[in-house]
Amino acid sequence: MRRKTTGPEKGQPGYRNHMKKFIIIALTLSLLSFFPSNAGSTHAIYKGTASWYSQTDPGILETTANMETFDDSKLTCAMWDLPFNTLLKVTNLNNNRSIYVRVNDRGPAKRLVNQGRIIDLSKRAFSYLDDLGKGLIKVRVEIDRVG
Repeated sequence: MRRKTTGPEKGQPGYRNHMKKFIIIALTLSLLSFFPSNAGSTHAIYKGTASWYSQTDPGILETTANMETFDDSKLTCAMWDLPFNTLLKVTNLNNNRSIYVRVNDRGPAKRLVNQGRIIDLSKRAFSYLDDLGKGLIKVRVEIDRVG
């Protein structure tokens, strides 16, 4: 009895092309699973605590992780999981104020991420959402456009 195969067997004509197609499909599927399924949409992807940082804070470098000059008067933020230049909508869950910011840095510090901190906002961005004196606020972060 002859067994059924899904493609040419090793050594037969067409085997290499069949394997190339298989590898391309496997790589494509693995890359697709790497990116968030809701990238480019405005579905809530993160909920947690936001903080702010400025040029006068100790330990803040002159450049951001993507090598821009750090300017705390711009509407920017630091996040670990999203590509640079991703545009985010950040909403304060206490007063429902929202702002759009661009990812240009990495943060918050890993030890703070473990405590629920999900985003560091520039001083200006945070000031649109709440009083700087609060320091920390509960937020929802939505992807508007992937960088």
